[in-house]
Amino acid sequence: VVVLLDEHGKEMRSIDFAQWMGKKLVNVNKRLVFIIGGPYGFSQKVYDTASEKISMSKMTFSHQMIRLIFVEQMYRAMTILKGGPYHHE
Repeated sequence: VVVLLDEHGKEMRSIDFAQWMGKKLVNVNKRLVFIIGGPYGFSQKVYDTASEKISMSKMTFSHQMIRLIFVEQMYRAMTILKGGPYHHE
């Protein structure tokens, strides 16, 4: 299952992303692959292959920064799903 990290994707709060990840972990019986877009997005073939698109922000970040931000959000999502003290509403 291919998920694009793309500026035109769906925006979510951290708690929503955690719930989304929880559903994916239960329902996806294949590999879940996240692809970060370059400065010009993706080719049409990649867009056509993707199952979903997620936006990390309306702001523009470098490829290197998005990797860091995405890993932090993955950690936050897993912590939220485990009921850890990481997220405060």
